[in-house]
Parts: sequence; C-alpha cells; structure tokens
Amino acid sequence: MEGTVVDEQAEAQSPNFMELAADLVSAYVSNNNVPVSELPNVIASVHAALAGLANGAPAESAGPEKPTSAQIKKSIAPDALISFVDGKRYKTLKRHLTTNGMTFEEYRARYGLPSDYPSTSPAYSAQRSELARSLGLGQQRRKAVPNAAEADETVSEAPKIRGRPRKAAETSEAAPKAKGRKKVAETA
Repeated sequence: MEGTVVDEQAEAQSPNFMELAADLVSAYVSNNNVPVSELPNVIASVHAALAGLANGAPAESAGPEKPTSAQIKKSIAPDALISFVDGKRYKTLKRHLTTNGMTFEEYRARYGLPSDYPSTSPAYSAQRSELARSLGLGQQRRKAVPNAAEADETVSEAPKIRGRPRKAAETSEAAPKAKGRKKVAETA
C-alpha cells in the first residue's frame, strides 16, 4: 500500500510532458506561421526536448535546421521573400536581418542557401529597376557621347587653333577659360 501512495505522489509531482508540449506548441503557433503538415513534427520535437530535459540529457544545440531545396524555392515568392528566421514575408531581407544581428552572407551560410539566393523579391527588384530607367539612371554615357558622325561634323566645323581643330565647347564665348594658364605679370 505504501508503494502505491509513493507512485501516485511521484506521478502528481512529475509534469505531464504531453500537456506541456501542447501548451508550448499552441503558444508558438499563435505567434508564428506553421504549415498544418508540420504540426505533428513540431509537437514531437517539443515533447522529445522536454522528455530529454527531464532525463538530464542536454538539449540539442546543433543550430537551426537547414531548409530543403523545395523549402528554399518556396521561400521565393514573386512579391516577397519568406524569412527562415521568423517565417514572415519581406520585400527585402537586409533590414530584417540587421535587426536580428546578422548580415545577408551570414544568413546564407547559417541556412545553407545558394550563392544566387536573392536579397530582394523579384517584383520589388523589377519595380526599382523600372524606376531607375524612368529616371534615366545608367544612361549618362549614351547621352554624353554623340554618334561618331556627329562628332566628326562638330570637329570639322570648328575653327582651327595652331593647327588643331577646336572643340565645340572651346568655340563658344560662354565657355570658361582653361585653368592652369596664367599670365605672368611684368615686373617693372
């Protein structure tokens, strides 16, 4: 009789790992997006961790799990990238990663992402590229260098100075004088 009383007291004092795991998982799922297909794995891993802690085994600290290639492809949506840190959607990961204390290179290394993994979503990159084109960014060289035929005409029409043709900018009266040529004042 004494043995059964001790066993009942030990059972009453020992935590129910299933209830604890359920409570922890429900709190986690209420704040994070977890696919329904992954719920059994999350519950099992939390239960195993709690049971391991009760037996005195240290918790596994191998770091985050590396995502599969399918998960990596799925994390790149046309309008957003899904972060492996918190599972939320972002147009660009840079600010999100710096608030979590890592660079984009560290993020790639930590989760085993390929070197061509984008830091911005495809739609956001296209939007920024179109904005740059509409502002004319990257077009200065094309506008500054006239066609070869036009360049020859401007050189041939310009008057010659000491055997060399003047450029169009040198022929205009509004053009500034060349720097570095100073007249030496005559001393008396």
